[in-house]
Amino acid sequence: MSIVVVPLILAGGQGTRLWPMSRAARPKQFLPLTGPTSLYQQTLERIADKRYAPAVVITNSEYRFIVGEQAAEQGMELTAVLLEPTARNTAAAISAAATYIAQHFGADAVIHVLPSDHQVNADAGYWSAVDRAIAAAADGQLVTFGIRPTHPETGFGYIRSDATVGGDARRVERFVEKPDAARAAQMLADGGYFWNSGMFMLGCGHFLAEAQRLAPDTHAAAEAAVNAAREDLDFIRLDETTFALAPNISVDYAIFEKTDHASVVAVDFAWSDLGSWDAVWKNGSADAAGNVTQGAVTLTDVSNSLVISDHAHVAVSGLDDVAVIATNDAVYVSRVSQAQQVGDMVKRLRARKETASLTEIHRTAYRPWGGYSSVLNGDRFQVKRLFVKPGKKLSLQKHHHRAEHWIVVRGTAEVTVDGIVTTLTENQSIYLPLGCVHRLANPGKIQLELIEVQTGSYFGEDDIIRIEDEFGRA
Repeated sequence: MSIVVVPLILAGGQGTRLWPMSRAARPKQFLPLTGPTSLYQQTLERIADKRYAPAVVITNSEYRFIVGEQAAEQGMELTAVLLEPTARNTAAAISAAATYIAQHFGADAVIHVLPSDHQVNADAGYWSAVDRAIAAAADGQLVTFGIRPTHPETGFGYIRSDATVGGDARRVERFVEKPDAARAAQMLADGGYFWNSGMFMLGCGHFLAEAQRLAPDTHAAAEAAVNAAREDLDFIRLDETTFALAPNISVDYAIFEKTDHASVVAVDFAWSDLGSWDAVWKNGSADAAGNVTQGAVTLTDVSNSLVISDHAHVAVSGLDDVAVIATNDAVYVSRVSQAQQVGDMVKRLRARKETASLTEIHRTAYRPWGGYSSVLNGDRFQVKRLFVKPGKKLSLQKHHHRAEHWIVVRGTAEVTVDGIVTTLTENQSIYLPLGCVHRLANPGKIQLELIEVQTGSYFGEDDIIRIEDEFGRA
């Protein structure tokens, strides 16, 4: 009987180690950091293979639409998108997903757990390791992928084992916490240690049995949350009350470090968790001077540097070992070799009321219908750029504190105001008085772009009173 392998993509992380591009509202897994597609989409590309059933994705409610839309952009069918009502770390997330997979594919299914924010070179060695891990997982082993270290690394946990690259899964002798530099160098010299990649291959029934034995509170909460889950459009919302009872603990601590069935497949394919800007630089495509660039960038006499811009044109001259990351509302500058310290900067920004929002939201906000960018804010006025995807429409809504003017700059807009429908093309505009019931739609084949000028006393998103909404937000 053939083995059913179900990819489980973990896509709920809210990390800010790649600030200012990665923020809580749009973290690194959904950003095109190493090419034209996001890291999440690159993960989807790796599972577009005959080995796999359609993936299960687990994320949080805030990311539900971008998970579905980026999958659709890749032409990928998903088995389900599970929504965590609260963050409870990987033990609860994987336990809940395994419960769901067991119910829909059977306990004999094998689960390939994949973080959505890693960069992986899926070469022949990768697929050979995947096949060996599938066989071991089907035989009852809980398999992790151990990356052969290429340098002393203090940012990863390690696995001790006598596994060899290209060989079968071998028993994990012990897990090692993130070491200091001296300990990392010693482990590299000793050999027999591997980076803990955070990728796993798990027999569904075997994993759930170990979860029930070693982490009963996590298992019980996850199982109850799945059994009481409800469908919401194309998503499955895990039950909030029961899921919240799960301890906040990683699957490594809860299960892998306690089980007698942990094994490791040793690999040496190119891999990075892209956990810092220096990792992005190391894994980027560098020019002859060692520079990695993306976006509108001009360099003169610059070497060994990372310069990325998603908005303004950035010009850098006469520098070495510098990271410059520019967005439309923040710029981060550091030595590449010290870029891991961005976390300290984020903590300082988050602690101040006037800068806290810079760690949470982008000036450009993405919605299931498109999104908007803040252009200008003033006393009793605000200017935004709205973009609406072809065939999409915003909710039917009204405001209590503001009126709006819409000016079409690209595409065709279908505007409903108090039941009257008007079609607008480029350079045409319309006024929406305070309190009117209105809706914006894009009936065309190209993206609609318009300038929105708001006037009034309050512009918060909580002044949107939704009456009808095709995305379930009314």
